Amino acid sequence: MAGRDHDRHRARDDERDGARHHDGDGARPHDTDDVRDHARHHASHHDRQDGAQDGTHGDGRRTRPPLGPGADRARQDLFAALTDDRSPSGTSLAELADAAGWPLPVAVRAIAPAAPGEAQQLATVLDDALAGTFAGRPCLLVPSPDPDTRAPFELPLRGRFAAVGHAVPLRDTASSLRWALRLLALTPARAGLDARPVFVDDHLSTLLLLQDEPLAHALAARWLRPLADLTPRQSERLEVTLLAWLEGGGAPEAAKALSVHPQTVRYRMRQLEKLFGPGLRDPRTRFELEMALRSRRLMAQVRRQHSRVGRRTARVVTADFTPLVVGRMARVNGL
Repeated sequence: MAGRDHDRHRARDDERDGARHHDGDGARPHDTDDVRDHARHHASHHDRQDGAQDGTHGDGRRTRPPLGPGADRARQDLFAALTDDRSPSGTSLAELADAAGWPLPVAVRAIAPAAPGEAQQLATVLDDALAGTFAGRPCLLVPSPDPDTRAPFELPLRGRFAAVGHAVPLRDTASSLRWALRLLALTPARAGLDARPVFVDDHLSTLLLLQDEPLAHALAARWLRPLADLTPRQSERLEVTLLAWLEGGGAPEAAKALSVHPQTVRYRMRQLEKLFGPGLRDPRTRFELEMALRSRRLMAQVRRQHSRVGRRTARVVTADFTPLVVGRMARVNGL
């Protein structure tokens, strides 16, 4: 600050001296204006230099201070430490964060762009983003002081297809990344104006039910065994009715959800009571049945989406886009 004041005083002295000198030579009035403009430019130049040193622009905006030559490596090491299942010590994390110029937040969110090349682009527009590679894919970590706030992501992610993980403490960073990548794999790719981010917070139950598909198959086989001897059409009709009844709490609600007459639901429920016996009145059995039915419905949607995406990708080749694992994509719960 002292240097800045000195330069301003010197600039004003130069202006006065220059004006007196030119007046003595019979200079025209605009010569004095030229000297004044030169002096102001001199002071402004030093203001910009001082601003660069203290991390501000001329308009008062803060910028990230310049990092040392080893900062990029330190950031890679910090990303790797945060995403390692073996929790590093607080001291080592603090040292890495200090070297990387990335203050450790209380909580973070992961961002997994569908197009790997967008990770670095997003890193330049998202404040305090930490870029790195997880499970072979470029990803980002962003501080998340408020898990319910999405405003910081809206503008940078507009028009981009990406999955945003749930907010987690630093020790669970890898979990946010894993579920963001899983959601990305389950979500049909969108392009152009339809591209938008999807949030793990909106699909927690879907991800939970589909985290292990062989286990979900075992659950459905165990609790829906009484339907195994029916024809596929009969089984599907009764499954849909039973799930609507469990979700709605009664025949009128199920009838409304299925757009059928309540008497139709009551007739089907009598069939289901014969098949399942008194277990339909047991709360635990009803809970298990609802999970089994939901899992089976989601897996059927996975298969349908697999078929649709397979046909579409056979006709269209998209440049600059790494295809997701088609077999794991699904349109589920509004995805």
